[in-house]
Amino acid sequence: MPTSSSPSLTIEEHVPLAPYTTLRIGGPARFFCDISSEAALREAVQFARERSLRVFVLGGGSNLLVGDKGFDGLVLHLTLNAPVQTTSTAQDVDCIALAGLDWDAFVLQICQQGISGIECLAGIPGLVGGTPVQNVGAYGQEVADTIHSVRALDLETLDFVDLPRRACAFGYRRSIFNTTNPNRYIVAAVQFRFNPAASPNITYADLKSHFANIPSPSTPLDVYHAVREIRNRKGMLLVEGEPDCRSAGSFFKNPIVPATILNYIADSLNLDPAAVPNWPTPDGKLKLPAAWLLERAGFHRGFALGEAGISSRHTLALINRGHARATDITALRDRIQQEIKAKFGIQLEQEPVELNF
Repeated sequence: MPTSSSPSLTIEEHVPLAPYTTLRIGGPARFFCDISSEAALREAVQFARERSLRVFVLGGGSNLLVGDKGFDGLVLHLTLNAPVQTTSTAQDVDCIALAGLDWDAFVLQICQQGISGIECLAGIPGLVGGTPVQNVGAYGQEVADTIHSVRALDLETLDFVDLPRRACAFGYRRSIFNTTNPNRYIVAAVQFRFNPAASPNITYADLKSHFANIPSPSTPLDVYHAVREIRNRKGMLLVEGEPDCRSAGSFFKNPIVPATILNYIADSLNLDPAAVPNWPTPDGKLKLPAAWLLERAGFHRGFALGEAGISSRHTLALINRGHARATDITALRDRIQQEIKAKFGIQLEQEPVELNF
């Protein structure tokens, strides 16, 4: 039942959150409202402040684990949406997308115009507004590579601000929105800037293999469809009805570690250090594949712990096997983290946001 209503905002009570998440897990929100305009966003925040309520911003629910008791504050479900605004020059193509736009639909729209820059981010679930928060990335691209600015509500002033790319402090799965200022801004729109002369990115191994026997140059749309096909094979494309898709995608971030840890890992597995897969980072450290670590610690595809499990197609995807609760997922998470820490001395970091009562 609605508890508060205005021309721009309707607030409901005790709304189940599980249907709004790809894990299909979680209790109810004490208060809940759809946000379809900037005016509604500001009004909803004021409603919460008048009642001393915590606020949580819900997008596509694809990177979210909601606790079994739900959330005792106000959930803002972003539905801000409108046609993408595009302006072009000889040097740049600028696109402004509202936060509630489906991310994959936006990627497809850009690729259909023959524009490169985000084609490798096809098939990632969620909304445009969530992409700068996590600086989503895949197959050799990060969304920060094409972000020009982010429009957001500043909760300190209740004014809308336009933050240039450099102010967002993007890093690996990081930005100011989830690190230094995690509770200050709510993303309302993102301005992307593309180079019309850029070529599709096919540097990632899976893509190189996919296009190895195709002689003609690949278009952004070719790469878009290839990435979706690869993600589908790995169970990372959310398809309704497929059990492996009741997940939050990759549950652990690839750890970034000092180079000296390679010897420790190699010794623990009786390997040559050169056999440990890694990628150098700009700061002189190494990024390790979390999936490789899980598999060497005994956590293979299809591993199950009660109602929680690991996808049969992707080692990093923890799944709801049918009737899992949040505590089932966290029990599996904890066991994996403990084993990896004990075996390799590495603390894996959880990727999905956790929302609790």
